[in-house]
Amino acid sequence: MNTTKTIQSALISVFSKEGLEPIVRKLHSQNVVLYSTGGTEDFIKNLGIPVVPVEDVTSYPSILGGRVKTLHPKVFGGILNRQDNESDVQQMEEFNIPQIDLVIVDLYPFEKTVASGASESDIIEKIDIGGISLIRAAAKNFKDTVIIASVDEYSLLLDLITDKNGATSLADRKLLATKAFHVSSHYDTAIFNYFNTDETIFKASIADGQILRYGENPHQKGFFFGDFDAMFNKLHGKELSYNNLLDVDAAANLIAEFKTDSPTFAILKHNNACGLATRETISEAYNVALACDPTSAFGGVLIANTKIDVATATEINKLFCEVVIAPAYDANAIAILQEKKNRIILVQNEVDLPQKQVRSCLNGLLIQERNNITDNKDDLKTVTITTPTEQEVLDLIFASKICKNTKSNTIVFAKNGTLISSGTGQTSRVDALLQAIEKAKTFGFDLKGAVMASDAFFPFPDCVEIAKDAGITAVIQPGGSIKDQLSIDYCNENKLAMVFTGTRHFKH
Repeated sequence: MNTTKTIQSALISVFSKEGLEPIVRKLHSQNVVLYSTGGTEDFIKNLGIPVVPVEDVTSYPSILGGRVKTLHPKVFGGILNRQDNESDVQQMEEFNIPQIDLVIVDLYPFEKTVASGASESDIIEKIDIGGISLIRAAAKNFKDTVIIASVDEYSLLLDLITDKNGATSLADRKLLATKAFHVSSHYDTAIFNYFNTDETIFKASIADGQILRYGENPHQKGFFFGDFDAMFNKLHGKELSYNNLLDVDAAANLIAEFKTDSPTFAILKHNNACGLATRETISEAYNVALACDPTSAFGGVLIANTKIDVATATEINKLFCEVVIAPAYDANAIAILQEKKNRIILVQNEVDLPQKQVRSCLNGLLIQERNNITDNKDDLKTVTITTPTEQEVLDLIFASKICKNTKSNTIVFAKNGTLISSGTGQTSRVDALLQAIEKAKTFGFDLKGAVMASDAFFPFPDCVEIAKDAGITAVIQPGGSIKDQLSIDYCNENKLAMVFTGTRHFKH
């Protein structure tokens, strides 16, 4: 059975005319009968190419301010008829319905209209009715009808009809139908999400899929769905991997906590900070951050909250690292960093992050609001007789920001705007504390006068006891344990300062 069909007629009704002219001229040169409406009809006429108004087919004008133009049996019959169905063929003749072999549609820009901040009435008018119906009809009847559902497919159609002289195979038409159903489902999802206020219903459609080299491990397939280019300009380096993207995400979330602070530099490995410092210059901040844990920094992701200059780039270039991220770079700094051909260099743009976080769980999804609370001085409630000094308060807030962005259970030590060490992802808070102490000793840090942050409360006073023996002088934690007073009493007896924030920062 021959499934190849040659286009002899086309209905064109589009919002965007960009790229349409060569298609119309090619179809005309192939003696294709063109049908159209409104602005598209005028566009074709202005090219000096004959076009049949849809009104001549339906015997109805465009009505209701253009809301109803193509919604008519003679239009949809021409699209949906099954050419191998005897009853359909007879009815086409009986009702004088013209055959339509190709439908070209580009929908009203609903998402762009919403994003522009337009009024609700303007947004509602950008809900396409006729266009979406044409897309579904033509895609359903892909055995006989060609559907082009977006300006994004104009060039594909032009290549197809040029290379095959207007003929299409069943595989061609089915591929285009698949693309069309993607357009229609994405469009409907955007409309639903505009109206939806029920948080127990979740719909998402992301069109910007990217195939990654592999997933977390080489034997796993990996994909990224999102607009990476909106958030970052990639200046140099190899393609980002699945693990790179996870680390970049962690880095972007962490540095956001220090967005308005003095020059701050962070180094991350496996989604956790292994070095972070705030200083007067970004170069000094980098050098101090690197000294926190130069071993873990090898192969890490580096991120700055301000422009990277030549001095900083020169120091970075001595280290093997996967990714460098900053809001800007000196031109000569970029040249230095590009000396390592695989090093990924990213410029971070100002982009609003989604306010819902989604992850797979069992046979479904877990969804939560983004943790937008950053502890600050006004949140602190001193619960001990000893009050933290001004410097300790600064360090407590500094440590809390890191703690919030570190895998639970976690303990963070900080001193003078520097991450001293941390215990990350441990099954008990005591284990996290002991890990942080051991790590500080390994790299020669003196914990005397340092502060400690915990992502959750202390159920027993053992952590503050161990911390005191290690040299810690001030502690920040959310509080909320029924045994809080035991930890408070110990701090009072041993002249430690402790503040509660009232906010837990688990990160699993």
